[in-house]
Amino acid sequence: PRGSAPPGPVGGDVASDSYNNLFRDVEGLRRLGVSHYRFSLSWARLLPNGTAPVNPAGLEHYRRLLLRLRELGVEPVVTLYHWDLPQALQDAFGGWASPVLPQLFHDYAELCFRHFGGQVRYWLTMDNPYVVAWHGYGTGRLPPGVQGGPRLGYLAAHHLLQAHAKVWHLYNDHFRPTQGGKVSIALSSHWIKPQRMTEKNIKECQKSLDFVLGWFAKPIFVDGDYPDSMKNNLSSLLPEFGEVEKKYIKGTADFFALSFGATLSFQLLDSHMKFQQLESISLRQLLYWINSEYNNPQIFIVENSWFVSGTTKRDDAKYIYYLKKFIMETLKAIRYDGVNVFGYTVWSLLDGFEWHRGYSIRRGLFYVDFQSHDKKLIPKSSVLFYQKLIEKNGFPPLPENQPIEGIFPCGFAWGIVDNYIQVDTTPTQFLDSSVYVWDVHQTKKLIKVDGVYTSKRKRHCIDFAAIRRQISLLQEMHVTHFHFSLKWSLILPLGNLSLINHTLVHYYQCFASELLRVNITPVVALWQPMIENQELPVSLAKYGAWENTETVQAFVEYARFCFTSLGDHVKFWITMNEPSVKNLTYTAGHNLLKAHAKVWHLYDKEFRRFQKGKISITLQADWVEPACPFSRNDQEVADRILEFDIGWLAQPIFGNGDYPDVMRAWLHRINSVDLYNFHLPYFSEDEKKLIQGSSDFFALSHYTTTLVGSEKEDAVKYDHYLEVQMINDITWLHSPSRAAVVPWGLRKLLKWVKSKYGDVPIYVMANGIDDDQNMVHDKLRVYYIQNYINEALKAYTLDNINLQGYFVYSFNDKTAPKYGLYSYVANQYEPKPSMKHYREIIDNNGFPGPETPELLCPEEVASCPECHFFRTRKSSLAFISFIFVAFIVTIFFITYYSRRVERRYK
Repeated sequence: PRGSAPPGPVGGDVASDSYNNLFRDVEGLRRLGVSHYRFSLSWARLLPNGTAPVNPAGLEHYRRLLLRLRELGVEPVVTLYHWDLPQALQDAFGGWASPVLPQLFHDYAELCFRHFGGQVRYWLTMDNPYVVAWHGYGTGRLPPGVQGGPRLGYLAAHHLLQAHAKVWHLYNDHFRPTQGGKVSIALSSHWIKPQRMTEKNIKECQKSLDFVLGWFAKPIFVDGDYPDSMKNNLSSLLPEFGEVEKKYIKGTADFFALSFGATLSFQLLDSHMKFQQLESISLRQLLYWINSEYNNPQIFIVENSWFVSGTTKRDDAKYIYYLKKFIMETLKAIRYDGVNVFGYTVWSLLDGFEWHRGYSIRRGLFYVDFQSHDKKLIPKSSVLFYQKLIEKNGFPPLPENQPIEGIFPCGFAWGIVDNYIQVDTTPTQFLDSSVYVWDVHQTKKLIKVDGVYTSKRKRHCIDFAAIRRQISLLQEMHVTHFHFSLKWSLILPLGNLSLINHTLVHYYQCFASELLRVNITPVVALWQPMIENQELPVSLAKYGAWENTETVQAFVEYARFCFTSLGDHVKFWITMNEPSVKNLTYTAGHNLLKAHAKVWHLYDKEFRRFQKGKISITLQADWVEPACPFSRNDQEVADRILEFDIGWLAQPIFGNGDYPDVMRAWLHRINSVDLYNFHLPYFSEDEKKLIQGSSDFFALSHYTTTLVGSEKEDAVKYDHYLEVQMINDITWLHSPSRAAVVPWGLRKLLKWVKSKYGDVPIYVMANGIDDDQNMVHDKLRVYYIQNYINEALKAYTLDNINLQGYFVYSFNDKTAPKYGLYSYVANQYEPKPSMKHYREIIDNNGFPGPETPELLCPEEVASCPECHFFRTRKSSLAFISFIFVAFIVTIFFITYYSRRVERRYK
C-alpha cells in the first residue's frame, strides 16, 4: 500500500500509516484469505539519498513483513519502484530525465534482491512507467511535476526501459539460479473501441494502444523497439535504440504484468492519446488483444479495481460491481478466449492517498479514517464480497438460479398483453346500401346510382376486418387469455353519460365476443394511464384529474356503464392498470384508491351475481434489491422503496386498509428534519373498511430489478427525498433501453407479496423486455421469457405461491414498438422467434421433464353468452331434435304412400 496523510495541507506522508501498522495490514490479508499480496518497496526508505548508506530500519521493516507473510502462507509480489524516487536523485540528476538513473536503479535493485530475494518469487521492477514518464516529466501532472513536454517525456521513458532491462538481466544472471524467482514490469493500459467500424478507425485504435501500452510492451515482449506507429508519427521526438540495445531489452519479462483500472482509464489518459476513438473499460477485450499482440504471454493482473467517493464508508456497492465485472471478464477471457491469465490482484487492501485525486476517492477494501489516531481498518462490504469470491474461486452456479423442470396447474392462465387493441371501426362494404353500376366501357370504375338504395342489413361483428386479423394472430400464439385496456377518454369523451361513443363500445363488444368464440378469455382494464391527459376524458384531466374527488364518482359511473355494456362478455376485470406511483401525488393516490374500491364494491353488489366475473387492480411491481447484500443500511433502503413503490397502493387493499407504517414514519421524519411538506392523507374508518379487501386476486406487472444503496455516490442517480442511491450491476444483461434482465427478481417479488399479504391468488399481468430491430434471432427476448417463466415455476412449485397466470408484454410492435412478439412492417405482422418459443412453453404448460408426472386437465371452454343457452339445455335440445326428425320422416312416408295409392286408383 502507498502512504498518505490526513486531509489538510500535508500530503501523503502518513495517511493509512502502514509503516507503523504492519500487523494490522497483515491481519486484513488473513481475513480476506488471499493467496498473494502485492506491495512496494520504498527506494527512499531503504536508500534515503538514493545510494548508500542503507537505512537499517527500512530493511528490518520489510524483513518483518515478509516473515509474517510467510507465516500466513501468502505469496509476496514485490514492486521495486512505485513512483517514490529519492528527492536527492531528482535534485542532483533531474530524475529519470538523466541517463545516470538506470545504473543507480540497478544498484538499488541489487540491494533488494540480496536482502529479500530468498523470500520473493515475483518481482516487478516498476509500476506504470507510462504515468511516470508522461505525467511526471511531460505534462507535470504527477510528481516530480516536471513540465518538460513530449520530448522529455519520451526521453524519461527511454531511460525507464533501459533501467528495467538492466535489473532483469541482473536478476537473470546473478540471482535467478539460486532464488528461482520471476521478474516483470507492471504496465498499465486503457481499452479503446472504434467510433464506427471502419478500417481507418480500427487503425486509430491500434495507434492509441501503441502509444500507451505498446510504448513499453513492444520493446520488451516483441523486438526491443518502439511500435512503428510511434516511430512514424513522432519522428525526432522519440529516442532510438541501437541494435545491441534492442537485443538487450527484448524478452526482459518472465510474464506480462498488467495494471488496469481507474488510475489510467478515464483519469490520466490524455484525450489526444485516444485518436478520436471511444475509451472503454472492457478488460476482457484488452486481455484478448494482449494475448494476440504479444504472442500468448502468461498474464498476471497485478492491479485492478475502481473507486468510490471519498465520503463513502462501509457500503461501497459501486466498487463491488466494478470488481465483479472485471473478475467476470477475466474468467471469460480464460474460459472462452484461451487467454493465459494466472493471477488477479485487487487494488487495494486499504484506503490511501490517491496522488492527484488526494482523498477525494477511496480504492481500498478496508476503510481507514485518516483523521483517527489508531488508523483502525474497518471492513467494507467489498471485503465480504471478495472474501466469498476467493472461497468459491470464482462464480460457481448457484443452485437457486438453476432452471427446474415441472409444469403449472390445470387452468393456468397463459396470456399476452396489448395496452390498447387496434381499433378500426371503418364499416365494411356490405353495410353500404347504395347501388353501383360498373362502367366497363370508359372509366372501368363503379359509379354510384343516385337515389337508388337497397335495404340495410344488421351490423355483424364479422364486419370489422381488424378484429379478425388480431384474433387470428392470438390463435396462432395458443394463449388462453388476452389483456387489453379500454379508452375511457374515447368511450365517454365528456367524462359522463351525456355523450357515448356507441360505435367504439360495439367494437369492444365484438372483440370480446370474438375472443370467446375462439376460446380466449378477455381480460379488460377500465383505465390505464398514458402520457396524454393520463388517458382521462379532457373535462376531467383539465380540472385536477385524480386530485379532484369528482373524478372518483365519474370513474364509478364509467365502470357501471362498462359492466352493463360488456359484462356479458368480460369475466376478468382490472379497474386500473399500472397506475404510476412515480407520477402520482399523495392526494391523487388517495382518490385513486377510493375510486378502485368503490368500483370493486359496485361490481360485487350489482353485477357479480349475474355476470360471475372477478375484479382487481394491477400494480407495477419491479423488485428492489439491496446493492450490498451484507449491509443492513442497504436492506433498510430496499424495504423502504418497496413500500413506497408497491405497498403504497397494495397495503390499503390487501393489508389493513391503511398506508404502510414505513411510509408514514419516513414522511414524518423528513417533514420534521428536512423541512419538507409532504402530506399523506388519512382514511376514515369507513373508508378503510371500504378499501380493505377490495380485490379478488393480486395482479402485478413486473419487468426488471433495481439495486439500491444507502451511500451517495452518483448525484444524478440519487433520490434525496427517499435518500436512496440507484446502483447498476454492470455484469447483468441489459436491453437496448438499459432495462436489467434479472429473472430471479420475479421469484423474490412473488415471495415478498406472499409474506406481506398472505396466500392471495397472484397473476403476473405483464412481463416483457424491449429489443433492437437488428437483434439476431430475437435471442434476448427468448432468454427473458424462458428464464422469467422458469422463475415463476419455482415460485409455484418450490415456494407454494398461489400463482394462477402469466402474461407476456407485449402483443405486437405496432402498439408497443420494440416490445412485441410480432413485428409490424409494411402493414404485415410477422411472428418473432420469441413468439414461437412462448407458444411452445404454453403447449407444454411449463417445462416438463422425463420424470414430470402427466397432468390430465379437462378441456376448458371460455364463457360465451351466445353459447350458454345451448350448453345448459343439451338434453332438451336433443329431445326436440329427435321429435323434429321423427316428424319429418313421418310426413315423408305419408306423402310417399299417398301418391302410390293415387296412382293405383288411376
